[in-house]
Amino acid sequence: MLAVPEPFVAYLRVYEPLTAFDSPLREELEAAVAQGPVDPFDAGLREQDVWLRSQLASPPRLLPGETADGAVAGIGDVLVLDPADVPSAPAATVGPGPLVCPLDLRGRSAAALVGFLGDAEVPLRTAALQVPAEKAKVRATAVVSELAGGGVHVLSSTWTVPLPWFVLIDPAERCVFTEPGRRRVCWRAAMADARRRVARAHSIGRKSIGEEGPTRILRETGRWLERFHPHSAVELDYGGLVQLMTSSDLDADTSAEDVHAIVDAMEADDAEDVATHYETLRDFWAEFAARERHN
Repeated sequence: MLAVPEPFVAYLRVYEPLTAFDSPLREELEAAVAQGPVDPFDAGLREQDVWLRSQLASPPRLLPGETADGAVAGIGDVLVLDPADVPSAPAATVGPGPLVCPLDLRGRSAAALVGFLGDAEVPLRTAALQVPAEKAKVRATAVVSELAGGGVHVLSSTWTVPLPWFVLIDPAERCVFTEPGRRRVCWRAAMADARRRVARAHSIGRKSIGEEGPTRILRETGRWLERFHPHSAVELDYGGLVQLMTSSDLDADTSAEDVHAIVDAMEADDAEDVATHYETLRDFWAEFAARERHN
């Protein structure tokens, strides 16, 4: 497993105060925090490891975080964030800490499986699944339905970052963390600030380009954020994508600035400025799009 590269996945995460959770989930999360949260540098590898072990189990598990009979195996892994590490506007409150982000692998995997079953051709479904496709769909759909009253704390995107995600954060607050041989790039924001930015961008986008495309993503993202405690924190993390980026790439990356400039230009009805910044974004992310096509 050590030879397997980190998944080329970016993440949008929500960290909630422990006080936002009801018992007995709160006690389970407290125990997970006490046992030791996942190192943010290793989050992608940890998710990959848990999923691989679920498939190598005997018998294989349909979803990670399940026992052999399909029951929930436990709360699973969590990430932890200190409210002091979250930049915010004076009117925004974050905390109290610690802020926790359950990885929610079972629910996320179930949602991904439902999508896979809807899109994949029959030979691929047959090769990938250990159980009949209809049985897998029923079980995965049931797990997704359990999330109806809440939401997974992590959204993920392979090979690239959905550009509307950059709306949530302040471009100037980029954090670049380094350890020997690896890097991590992320932005953090108070929930109140993220919701305000999404609401503004959605309103502008709806008037400028209609309800589809980026505007639809902003609407869905805003609804997702509303599921969580108002004193939470939001994190946009490049995750495994940094493996594909050189130091020069990171120096040249103005994606967050360009997305915010596009929103401002749309509000000012400046089509030329919108086109200029979109071209910069297209040029920067074109290489990553090409890698996805090749894979």
